[in-house]
Amino acid sequence: MHRPTLVALALLLCSSPMVNGGKVLVYPLDGSHWINMKVLIEELHSKGHEITVLRSSDSWYIKPESPHYKSITLNSSAGFDEERFGSFVKRMLSMRREGASLWSRISLEYELMEQFYQMNKQVLQMLGDMFENTKLMQSLHDAKYDLVLTDPAIGAGVLLSHRLGLPLVLNVRWTVQGEGHQAIAPSPLSYVPIPGTDLTDKMTFFQRVGNFLYYFFSCFQIWYVTDATYKPFVQRYFGNDVHYMEFFQAADIWLMRNDFTFEFPRPTMPNVIYMSGFQCKPSKPLSKELEDFVQSSGEHGIIVMTLGTLVATLPEDITDDIAAAFAELPQKVIWRHKGKRPSTLGNNTLILDWLPQNDLLGHPKTRVFVAHGGTNGMQEAIYNGVPLVGLPLMFDQQDNFFRMKTKGVAKVLDLATVNKDNFLEALKEVLYKPSYREKMKKLSNLHRDQPMKPMDRAIFWIEFVMRHKGAKHLQTESYKMPAIQYHSIDVMAFLLAVILLVFIVFISAVKVLWRRVFSRSKDKKE
Repeated sequence: MHRPTLVALALLLCSSPMVNGGKVLVYPLDGSHWINMKVLIEELHSKGHEITVLRSSDSWYIKPESPHYKSITLNSSAGFDEERFGSFVKRMLSMRREGASLWSRISLEYELMEQFYQMNKQVLQMLGDMFENTKLMQSLHDAKYDLVLTDPAIGAGVLLSHRLGLPLVLNVRWTVQGEGHQAIAPSPLSYVPIPGTDLTDKMTFFQRVGNFLYYFFSCFQIWYVTDATYKPFVQRYFGNDVHYMEFFQAADIWLMRNDFTFEFPRPTMPNVIYMSGFQCKPSKPLSKELEDFVQSSGEHGIIVMTLGTLVATLPEDITDDIAAAFAELPQKVIWRHKGKRPSTLGNNTLILDWLPQNDLLGHPKTRVFVAHGGTNGMQEAIYNGVPLVGLPLMFDQQDNFFRMKTKGVAKVLDLATVNKDNFLEALKEVLYKPSYREKMKKLSNLHRDQPMKPMDRAIFWIEFVMRHKGAKHLQTESYKMPAIQYHSIDVMAFLLAVILLVFIVFISAVKVLWRRVFSRSKDKKE
């Protein structure tokens, strides 16, 4: 009786078009940036897409084998290995501890610029080797990828996508020139603070002066670090008539790793998609040993401390002070620390080489998160509603924590001056002052109250670019305009010229009329 219906259903299923997975070429940035890129890759793989990851031979975090992607290992160095980065971190911390003088600040900024310069130079050397490798480039062409997914904090993936003529999706917080919005969206200096200024969107006159001056300093950094490396490379491989930032600005979709629970309100663009917290997930149960330790804290709860994946150890005197401060608290502490065991370590502190950060932050007994200020950690703290004590060291960490401090959910210390007393005072303030937890819970509720999960939104737009071979209809034409046209300087100059011309003609006409009237009056008198 039901056989005709079953046959019809089978025919319908056979005739319906199959949903084929796309092919995505990923050019990632190593280190902590790889951690969030890997989350996207795993989700794309679960949706049936085929992922290929380009990695250098000395990759630190990016493994050559994975069940979620195939890899192509380039026989070049990206200049981002554990030993080199570790020595850089030690130099940075040492310079920070030398003092807060102007010369120390200048030295610190120069060291950062030099590090970025060398990294960009190394990355472009590797990309140049790729471009010169005819066999490799032909294989990438023949693979017929649907798009390139890359982190524009380095420019290699962006330039590669244009070399291959493929649509481009950016997993972005920073570009080679700085904060991502600065490259794509209008950024009025009157209320959009430059990262690093420790300013909000509500600036006094002199703060706006400072923001303006810092903008010119950032332009100097771009000239020294980025222009010096990218301009010659782009001129060599793409011609003299194109600026390297046009390749970034031509990206189809910008998947922005923040949102306006974190960012100050500012202008944006239609192809900027906010996916803050896309890597955050509900916490999973802890191991029995870890759960037993957490439960032993009783009503006092626990403190979680980690300085991220890139900073495993601190100087011994700092770790001794931190451990001594923890020892005076009734809370239990779970601390990711790979250095020498502190001599002042208390019985309430558990030291681990690795800890399940999101699972611990999502545990109801977690009271405070002591962190370095990486974007991933900030978002997991917001997602789980855990207030913060900050020990920022470098890059965007100070700026991230400034935003959290402004929102009243974090107490921030300087690693150069941290000691037992001020660290203990900061912990007690965040632990026992209810406003920190209340404001973070409010921030968490705002972040979670969305019509669509950030990960679902990110995947939708990546697949959108695959389906439509790009998203050109969302792109502004502004990046193709010279600065004179973009700011309508030519229009203002033209209108000013017209006004001046009209004024000159008017004055000339008045003079002529005045002379005639004066001449007639003189003739009558005579």
